[in-house]
Amino acid sequence: MALDLITLFPEMFTALTQQGVVSRAFKQGLVNVQFWNPREFALNANKTVDDRPYGGGPGMVMMAAPLAAAIRAACERQRALGKKPHVIYLSPQGRVLTQTWIADCLQHVQQQSNIETQRGLVLLCGRYEAIDERLFDLGLIDEELSIGDVVVSGGELPAMLMLDALLRCVEGVLNDDMSAQQDSFSRAVDGLLDCSHYTRPEKFEEFTVPSVLLSGDHAKIAVFRRQQSLLNTMRKRFDLIEQARAQGQLSVADEKFLASQMDSEG
Repeated sequence: MALDLITLFPEMFTALTQQGVVSRAFKQGLVNVQFWNPREFALNANKTVDDRPYGGGPGMVMMAAPLAAAIRAACERQRALGKKPHVIYLSPQGRVLTQTWIADCLQHVQQQSNIETQRGLVLLCGRYEAIDERLFDLGLIDEELSIGDVVVSGGELPAMLMLDALLRCVEGVLNDDMSAQQDSFSRAVDGLLDCSHYTRPEKFEEFTVPSVLLSGDHAKIAVFRRQQSLLNTMRKRFDLIEQARAQGQLSVADEKFLASQMDSEG
């Protein structure tokens, strides 16, 4: 996987590249990563990358020239690696990051059937009030991505969040690849929330592990976990139940269980 990160604070990414389970992707060479600091492309001796907005108003705007040069340099490296660069700007105005987006992105960056369309990711981490709009006019940005309806101080934390979600799905990063495949929102659980989980001891204070999980009957355990997934989703994110229903992903048994739970909970 080829990854280029455009950021004023590359040192922030050590939390991703050197710590935690996802750092394996970098330490094992599963990701070819390079950082680009826009200050290296600044046009004056002070390495200025921001200025006041035309028309007045609060805050500063990241200048077009340093960012355009950094993006073009990153894309050139991607093309030299045989990748098709895809530039993502981390922005609160973008498409909201979802597990479905992660799965689709992973398919593109690991495309094997047509290597010429295999994507390389270029992530642009903004700062200050905004970036100069002319970067969009020039067609230098392919996609805006948001972590939700919230504004943070820069794109580094959203970029790390996105990369953590993406890289944990790469084969060989987690101890058990099935862990990522069965996460909440994944296609393996039809976009629902994950089931409840338990570990030792068998009894903690006044609560015990559900007996079915101790039975060794894998068929019954699978039914129980599906029902727990449905129950968690019904109670916490009913919109996901409606979404799964609209897509025809709920079975007759699923609907019967949901109906019984809704009746019992009023």
